[in-house]
Amino acid sequence: MVLLRLILKSARGMARHKKQIMSKLHFTTKHANAATVQRNWYVVDGTNQTVGRMCSRIAAILRGKNKAYYTPHVDCGDFIIVTNVDKVKLTGNKMDEKVYDRYTGYPGGRREEIAKDLLKRRPEVIIERAVKGMLPKNRLGRQMYKKLFVYAGDQHPHTAQQPKELKF
Repeated sequence: MVLLRLILKSARGMARHKKQIMSKLHFTTKHANAATVQRNWYVVDGTNQTVGRMCSRIAAILRGKNKAYYTPHVDCGDFIIVTNVDKVKLTGNKMDEKVYDRYTGYPGGRREEIAKDLLKRRPEVIIERAVKGMLPKNRLGRQMYKKLFVYAGDQHPHTAQQPKELKF
């Protein structure tokens, strides 16, 4: 009986001691803000990349989800340069069957174009529209979208930023 009392007393003492230690520790969650965010520049080569898979990874990087301090209400993403978008792939029959719509703003001004024709005429639009559809539909999403630069060839005017190559 005495032994049981000693064990209980020591257990209560340990619990009280642990409570005192824990009350002195302060755990805080770190949130990103404009001053703490470090932005990097990345180059993605679109040659033989599947559009949807590549764009979902690009959208995650534009949002900043690849960083440890990702904060949903702060734009903490990086800059992305996509080159060679004229050489991307579409899975299945999408090249012949996927239709891109746009509207001129005039009555009867709805224009439709299949992916194959759009890829020949303006290949940047396919990547831009796919990534834009994967970003938030608000001010923050528009701010994130401005960090995307898409080029049909392998040349881009952002060499001064010394972008790192990103492989998918």
